[in-house]
Amino acid sequence: MIIKPMNELAKSVKVISDAVDKLLLDKKEVSKLALICFLSKGHLLLEDVPGVGKTTLAIGLARLLGLDFVRIQMTSDLLPGDLLGVSIFDPQKGDFVFHKGPLFTSLVLVDEINRASPRTQSALLESMAEGQISVDGITYKLPAPFFVIATQNPAEETGVYPLPESQLDRFMMRLVVGYPSEGAERSLIRGDFNPENIKCDFCIDEIKKLMQNVSGVFLSDEIVNMILDIVHLSRNHKMINLGISPRGMMAIKICSQSHALLSGRDYVIPGDLKEIIIPVISHRIVPSENIDRLTVAQTLVSEVWAF
Repeated sequence: MIIKPMNELAKSVKVISDAVDKLLLDKKEVSKLALICFLSKGHLLLEDVPGVGKTTLAIGLARLLGLDFVRIQMTSDLLPGDLLGVSIFDPQKGDFVFHKGPLFTSLVLVDEINRASPRTQSALLESMAEGQISVDGITYKLPAPFFVIATQNPAEETGVYPLPESQLDRFMMRLVVGYPSEGAERSLIRGDFNPENIKCDFCIDEIKKLMQNVSGVFLSDEIVNMILDIVHLSRNHKMINLGISPRGMMAIKICSQSHALLSGRDYVIPGDLKEIIIPVISHRIVPSENIDRLTVAQTLVSEVWAF
């Protein structure tokens, strides 16, 4: 059931939708999908070459949502304690005191995640899945909301550690930013775009209200059947070795609900599924042949749904 009527949410939805459109020049859809990922309580993987605006998007989103922000540059010598924090002996107290690491921040940008060792990458798994970390046998809760945006450069082949499937599945979406249009680049050269000017009169309480309302957005039997059709076919498709997991299935559901909410509706339509499906499933599918995951995902969608 919707916690708050849509007519009361309409103003908040419009304000944040208008603001997020300005995060990246010529990339309104990318910015909107990043916001949908956040409202769905997921985490985002941005995969693209350097310099196309991945960090700008993360910083702008933090500023827009009023969240505290930290950027972690991943390197091969980074240790799990550099993310989680460490316990240091305090002579005055005669005991070890835990000093929190950068993961205790609402929006964490993990830059070039595939440059960190598998040991350090795995330190992110519990925080992303459970919203908590464990150090020296003690569990610490992370702030709520907690949103990880990780970036990686697909063109890099030296000094990188590819993410395992288990960690890829922890990301609710994978987005490719892409190069801006000529008009957008002209605006950049002329200095017409300054991400520091992006502001939104939004408080964290309003954000939390939106997030609470996502799960109440209605899904008809038709929408449920559409989700099940694509999930089940992905597990029995000749082009796919590993299909969509139950976690991936639930990601499709909640992201379609978030998209509907941002569109001003309290019910999901097939168009909502169409807008979010590729970013949600493309990184979860393992092709049976040497074919790009994105191509396989697009093929799967075209075979199951006739839009």
